[in-house]
Amino acid sequence: MRTGKKIIVISGILLFTAAGIAGIKPPEEETKFKNLKVLDKNIDEDQMERIMFNFDKQLGVTCDYCHVSAKDVFPPRADFASDEKKEKIKAREMLAMTMRINKKYFDLDIDKKLEIKPLVWCRTCHLGLPVPRDR
Repeated sequence: MRTGKKIIVISGILLFTAAGIAGIKPPEEETKFKNLKVLDKNIDEDQMERIMFNFDKQLGVTCDYCHVSAKDVFPPRADFASDEKKEKIKAREMLAMTMRINKKYFDLDIDKKLEIKPLVWCRTCHLGLPVPRDR
């Protein structure tokens, strides 16, 4: 009988300990993106992923079109902070240009997290292609 009570008490302690650990929210990792020049420096991961997905879709490209692979890293992954590819520099210039066009011609202030949907955007000229074609 004493063994049964011990098991119940120990099980209860373990249960409360597990519940306490599960209830503690781990500190959020600060995702500070490096080398942002046009986008908001405090952008969160979900917002960044949404923006990059839109670029991929509107230009018909994948991440490696603008981003180089990180050196000496296994498994290989993109070095998002690097400005080594001219396509990334051009994309940054084009993003700033579309923000200016939306402000100047449509009085639409596009925030740097791109939460407001721009009227003029990549697809306006690119039509799903990495380089816009003459019409």
